Amino acid sequence: MMRKARMGVIPPRRGRIVATVGVGVFVATMIFPLIWMLSASFKLEKDVFNYPIEWIPRVFTFENYIKVWTGRYNFPLYYLNTIRITLAVTILQTLVSSMAAYAFAKLRFRLREPLFALFLATMMIPDQVTIVPKFMLLTRTGLYDTHIGLILLLAFSVYGVFLLRQGMMSIPDSLLEAARIDGANAFQVFVRIALPMTRAAILTLVILRFLWTWNDYQNPLLFIRSQKLFPLQLGMSQFASQSGTYYALLMAASVCSLVPLILVFAFGQRYILDGIASGAVKG
Repeated sequence: MMRKARMGVIPPRRGRIVATVGVGVFVATMIFPLIWMLSASFKLEKDVFNYPIEWIPRVFTFENYIKVWTGRYNFPLYYLNTIRITLAVTILQTLVSSMAAYAFAKLRFRLREPLFALFLATMMIPDQVTIVPKFMLLTRTGLYDTHIGLILLLAFSVYGVFLLRQGMMSIPDSLLEAARIDGANAFQVFVRIALPMTRAAILTLVILRFLWTWNDYQNPLLFIRSQKLFPLQLGMSQFASQSGTYYALLMAASVCSLVPLILVFAFGQRYILDGIASGAVKG
């Protein structure tokens, strides 16, 4: 034992302590900006950048939140737009991805595997490459600068199809055949057996898609021009004026925009882990 210690081998207990301290430092570096944002949202504008940092506001005020929700920045409208877009994209993409995943996993048709391989190959195409084709498509169909056009662009996901297909591959074919023998048609087999048995993967996709769409900045920036259609990520840029950015208001708006994300992730984090784990196992 002494020999191993002299050779530099760290005892297990000491190794766990070092690992815990390292993770604690990493978590602290991640959470400090959030704490500062929350603190700044309750400060007067002139106190936001006081040095040393005042974690507890010298003057505690809710005025920033009142201005955000009732002022001239149309924050409630941006919030409503974000909710509308996020819910529509999440529901539509889950529906489309689940049907495509079921077809690739359980339906037998010619060229199924080559088509799926070609479908997966599109994941290697960067989003920036498709910006111009998307712009031309929306412009020619009259859907540019509309919520419908943005929703349709985000309604299809290669990752979503891949995740759900991996989950559906684990469903025994004998179970589906038994349902068909009992008189169930293809739609009933899909709804009553395939979907319930891949609930963890579906909930994972729902949560991830909700988080990604809520935080999306690039697509609304490119395909939305009317201010009345702005989601939160674009709307919060309105807190900047010719005289500079109102950081206290911006922090209050950011806190409000984070609340749904925190609630959704807190509720669904265990489903994310279960869904990814089930998707990684192919039956």
